[in-house]
Amino acid sequence: MIQRYTHKDITWVDVESPTQEEVRNLMSEYDISPLVGDELLLPTLKPRVEDHGNFIYLILHFPAFRHSHHTSTSQEIDFLIGKKFIITIRYDTIDPLHKFSKVFEVNSVLNKGDMGDHAGFLFFYMIRKMYKSLEHEIEYIDDVLELIEVEIFDEGKTKEMVMTLSSVGRDILNMRQALASHKEVLTSFDEVSRKFFGEQYRNHAKSIFGEYFRIQNSIKLHTDTLNELRITNNSLLSTRQNEVMKNLTIMAFITFPLTLISSIFGMNTDYLPIVGATNDFWIITGLMVSFALAFFVFFKRKNWL
Repeated sequence: MIQRYTHKDITWVDVESPTQEEVRNLMSEYDISPLVGDELLLPTLKPRVEDHGNFIYLILHFPAFRHSHHTSTSQEIDFLIGKKFIITIRYDTIDPLHKFSKVFEVNSVLNKGDMGDHAGFLFFYMIRKMYKSLEHEIEYIDDVLELIEVEIFDEGKTKEMVMTLSSVGRDILNMRQALASHKEVLTSFDEVSRKFFGEQYRNHAKSIFGEYFRIQNSIKLHTDTLNELRITNNSLLSTRQNEVMKNLTIMAFITFPLTLISSIFGMNTDYLPIVGATNDFWIITGLMVSFALAFFVFFKRKNWL
């Protein structure tokens, strides 16, 4: 599916899951080489930047989140950036890009907004929108971590927090993996874009770097917070498990004399003391209770209970 947007003399062609016919039409219209055209048909695992003379070919992956996308952990966008056009190829619905298209369409209709005099500025606004959306996702993670911090000391939710922490950890890991190659790609784009658009574009390329590093710093901060919360939760869980094991061990020691006495008086021998005497049942029961109480008092004085 192809959507076209035009603002002044700059054209944006947004393509979702392109067909062979759509790619051939784009190749013919924008003088795209067959090698690039073949790569546009399917997602590419390795991000990169290439200068093809009349356009810059750039591939980036962005994290996809489970609360909005359930089928994948990253989403790819292929950018073909010319002087007066930009083509975005994607293989899934990318919410920030969709929202950006609405703003761009309104500006085009009303002839408002200054997008610059070439498509490099439009790319700058797109990437900034993508990174801004990641900030919103990080705020979502931040809210979850704050909730975990409050509930982690709730005795009844310690095991539940293990699953919650693992879920948040998976989101952060997916984000880090998707953004891992951005630094290298953006570094290459900085060099290529200055040759393609001129030295005056350098500030915009550096600004994109700034957005990226702000996201990376936020991810690192949340990773550290997650690790601390996980260590705290594991310590609490281990402490409570040790407490349970201690109580079970104490109960075993308390019931040990009861089991021992009942075993002794249950032996099949010719003579057993007390057995057969008046009130023998109550005497034996009293001995068992006395031993149990003695063990209980001993553990209590040792502060084991």
